[in-house]
Amino acid sequence: MQIGFFGASGTVTGSRYLLEVAGKRVLVDCGLFQGLKQLRLRNWAPFPVDPASIDAVVLTHAHLDHSGNLPLLVRGGFKGRIHCTDSTQALCEILLPDSAHLLEEEAERANRYGYSKHRPALPLYTGEDVGRALQRFQPERFEREFEPVRGVRVRFLRAGHILGAAMAVVTAEGRSILFTGDVGRPHDLIMRAPAAAPAVDYLVVESTYGDRRHLAVDPADELAEVIRRTIARGGIVVVPSFAVARAQALLYLLHQLKAAGRIPESLPVYLNSPMATDVTGLYEQYRSEHRLTGEQTRAMCNAAKFVNSVEESKALNEGAWPRVIIAASGMATGGRVLHHLRAFAPDARNTILFTGYQAAGTRGRAMIDGATEIKIFGEYVPVRAEVAQLDSMSAHADHAELVEWMRAFPRAPRRTFVTHGEPVAADAMRLHIEESLRWRCTVPEHLERADLHD
Repeated sequence: MQIGFFGASGTVTGSRYLLEVAGKRVLVDCGLFQGLKQLRLRNWAPFPVDPASIDAVVLTHAHLDHSGNLPLLVRGGFKGRIHCTDSTQALCEILLPDSAHLLEEEAERANRYGYSKHRPALPLYTGEDVGRALQRFQPERFEREFEPVRGVRVRFLRAGHILGAAMAVVTAEGRSILFTGDVGRPHDLIMRAPAAAPAVDYLVVESTYGDRRHLAVDPADELAEVIRRTIARGGIVVVPSFAVARAQALLYLLHQLKAAGRIPESLPVYLNSPMATDVTGLYEQYRSEHRLTGEQTRAMCNAAKFVNSVEESKALNEGAWPRVIIAASGMATGGRVLHHLRAFAPDARNTILFTGYQAAGTRGRAMIDGATEIKIFGEYVPVRAEVAQLDSMSAHADHAELVEWMRAFPRAPRRTFVTHGEPVAADAMRLHIEESLRWRCTVPEHLERADLHD
């Protein structure tokens, strides 16, 4: 058994691990690289192995840093099945076409306004590529073992984090390895806690928050304070939000705040993301995966006016009355939120509110770090608005929560690989595991391979 670390090593994006076992190749996740340009360029590079030589894909969840490169893999010759939970498939049927649309739209805009160095600028992949990839999806049930290829057995365990998110236990040739994907929090506002893990020989664990603890504060308190001080100065709150999980958590919090009289009931709230609108509807369909009752789910779905048309989206940039605008994407890397940032970031009355992790090289990270201007559609836009961040809304377990989850393992893995974190975070996670659990840990490098025989 050998594992190749072809992504999410030294970075929180581009998750993909190649497991070679029993004469077969199984790829776990196939995500987009995001953030710094040198990372994004990896999306255009040839895959480290011939995609046609890969027998199956096991997908932990739908976020694009785990699923967003699947259209390229299929275009490159992959002919196998993509195994995931049914709710992950439902999300990918929303997220991947939207990703292709944004890529095609950005290429078209770059060609129209001439701000790309490439002539012509081309999208990374197209809607047709996505359609072919979606045809290869094979839904699987939580806790039910399946064989993606002969001799290799896989079982999905609930990871929390988002709808459909799974940890994958892979067993072959008498050895087992657990891929955590992204691990949710034990007391998440909406999602259920991660499942307890079985005894395994090897572990691949994420480390997004490996170097920090989440603040022990109520996100409702933080959100209410940001909104109140913004509307007091006549401003607008623009929230770049991940369409999956984060947008829905925000809607639920806003419903709670209005019901409790902590923000004005009349305050307009807009969800300007057709994708997030579609995702929100899935919370009714997959009620068993989250904590909300039917009544709470309906209240969440009715907490905002859903904006679908381009004309409605443009209209939100007109006028100066206080309101909350939630729009994709969460790190301000694309989507409708860029138009709102261009319109509202220059005004000091307004607030740009981030509610999740901001990867290095993204506009979100630049603003959190104090950037006074950001580049949007080839032009620099001044940032005079207040920039705020709610750390308490993260859907990732922090290092202490991860260690407590691992402490419940029936026995120590022979070896633990720490991935899916920026270098400082991954090494901090390694140290926490070694000092707290006395487990043998490794932080693999990009493209490193490891034999699993010790």
